[in-house]
This record gives sequence, C-alpha cells and structure tokens, in this order.
Amino acid sequence: MFHSKITGLGFYVPENIVTNDDLSKLMDTNDAWIQERTGIQERRHVIRGEDTTTSMGIKAATIAIERSGVAKEDIDFVVFATLSPDYYFPGPGVSVQKELGLKTVGALDVRNQCSGFVYALSVADQYIKTGMYKNVLVIGSEVHSTGLDMTDRGRGVSVIFGDGAGAALLSREEDLTKGILSTHLHSEGQHAEELVLIAPGMGKRWVTDIINENDPNDESYFPHMNGQFVFKNAVVRFSEVIMEGLEANNL
Repeated sequence: MFHSKITGLGFYVPENIVTNDDLSKLMDTNDAWIQERTGIQERRHVIRGEDTTTSMGIKAATIAIERSGVAKEDIDFVVFATLSPDYYFPGPGVSVQKELGLKTVGALDVRNQCSGFVYALSVADQYIKTGMYKNVLVIGSEVHSTGLDMTDRGRGVSVIFGDGAGAALLSREEDLTKGILSTHLHSEGQHAEELVLIAPGMGKRWVTDIINENDPNDESYFPHMNGQFVFKNAVVRFSEVIMEGLEANNL
C-alpha cells in the first residue's frame, strides 16, 4: 500500500471580471444583498471564443505539472471533473491528453457537480494507493456563465456561480506518514432536485423535446436551486464529514 501526495497545484480564471454591480444592471439585485448572503464581490466569466472548460483545465494543469517537477511522460492517468463539458461526449479528459501531449493514458470524466473535484481527487488517490498508477492528473473546470439565466427569474443562482479551473498532480508517496490520509464520500439522492439541471437529459427533457416545443419560457435547461435548503444542508454535512475524517485518522 502507498499514499498519494499532492506534488503540484495550479489554477486559471478568465480575465473578464463581473462585479455585483454589473449583475445589478441585468437583474433586480445589488451588491449589499449578494455580499450579505454569499460574501461574493466579483466572479469571472469567460469571453465566448476565448476560454472553454477544456482550455481552462489545460492551463491550470500546465501550471500544476510545472510546479510538481514531474515530467509529462510520467503522468499515468487523467481525471477531469466538470458539469459543463465542451461536448456532451466525449468528455474533456481526452482533449487534455491530446493538448498536453501525454501518452495515450486513460482519461476519466467525473460528473459530480460541486463535489466533482473532491470525487476526482478520491479516485486518483485510490489508483495510487493500490499501486496501479504513480502520477495522476486531477482537473476541475467549469463554465457556468453561458448556461445561467441572467434575469430576475434566475438571480438566486446566477449571482453565485462563475467560471474557472483548478488542477492537482497526485504522486506516489512511500512514506505512509505523509500525503492524503483518507477521503470520505457521501450522497443524499433524496435531495437531488433541490439543486438540479433537468435538460437536456434522456429522462425528462431531451434536445428533441426542447427543439420541438421551442418554448421561450421553458426553465428546464437552466439550473434550479433551493438556496436556503442547500446552504443549511451543506453546513450540517460538512461538519459531519470533517468529524468522520478526524475519527478515521485518530486526530
């Protein structure tokens, strides 16, 4: 058994800064209201044609690899977490493999939304711990801005989310006193529709339905969030899983 350790970190955000005051020109909101509820003053939005989910992930990954000191030819696997891939398929992991000039290593895409990077990190950690791989590149990248409802109808979601990417290179560590101690993952499917994007999806609203109906009032392809519920549930669950991790590692 081995441990995995983070040997390099990198991030990238678009240059386009969007302030709370900027959003107040698009919807009925204001800087004080947003800061009081979220603490957010500004976020980054991509400029169409300049940044994509994949390109931001590649830029973040390039920095992480350079900081790690690990040669690109020694990277064994890629895990890419996103809910906003450039294409519905294939996922962005294969594009990273191509653009970074990596060997024809495996590329796995994770679709766990807000917790995606944590899930991706846990997958990479297990691959290394079991001895299958020595160096795994983990990327989390999102373009939210192009899929948000920038009107009063969507302000509860649109003021929160922005665009950007982060990356980490995980490497094998033989000293078991170092590295990632453990990961702890949970889900509560009973609350799935409290934070959801319904369309396009095979279950309820596929592309053909949207095209055929051509309904400008159809909200199914915009993200929906019950903000108060999601916030309260997250605060409770975060504290629980932190305690779980501490107990598991006798800390």
